[in-house]
Amino acid sequence: MTELRWNLPAAPAVATVALAHGAGAGWDAAFMTRMAEALAVEGIAVARFQFGYMARRAEGGKAAPPPAAERLVKEYRTALEAIAAAPEAVGPILAAGKSLGGRVAAMTANEPLGDRVAGVICLGYPFHPPGQPELPRLAPLANVVLPTLVLQGERDEFGNRGEVEGYDIGTHARVVFLEDGNHDFGPRGQSPATLRGNISLAAV
Repeated sequence: MTELRWNLPAAPAVATVALAHGAGAGWDAAFMTRMAEALAVEGIAVARFQFGYMARRAEGGKAAPPPAAERLVKEYRTALEAIAAAPEAVGPILAAGKSLGGRVAAMTANEPLGDRVAGVICLGYPFHPPGQPELPRLAPLANVVLPTLVLQGERDEFGNRGEVEGYDIGTHARVVFLEDGNHDFGPRGQSPATLRGNISLAAV
């Protein structure tokens, strides 16, 4: 059974976000917490969940690397079913994730997911391995069948603005860049942008 951690808005929610973590940090990572709290401020219910490999790490298991993204699609689909059945879930559901989680969300949305799931949000999409722009991972975005929003830091080492603007990611996905942001949306100290501001912009 998929365990869920909810962040709920003070007023009735207008939508629900299913939020998966990145490759190396679970649902309690600072980015995940900041993002979930910012979305709740915007009136969105957020259900965080963990893939099995990360849940085993949290329980004291071996810190094995994540499996191939393709092998996590079934788990993501199962989590969506659990979220849709939960009383906290209100309105349309958006399949979302940080880095690896966003890639898996897009892969999961390569096929219809029922009337309730309305779109995909990728937070810091891993367009390529760091330092290897010649190995793009574009197929999940090019093949997605739902409206997809990619929120990307301009300096993201997994795909910066200059690189990403040259990619063909199909007709269903669009990218919004966050000023001077890194993979966690954080800007440099001298930047006029702030981490809080970039997180807030991503949540709107």
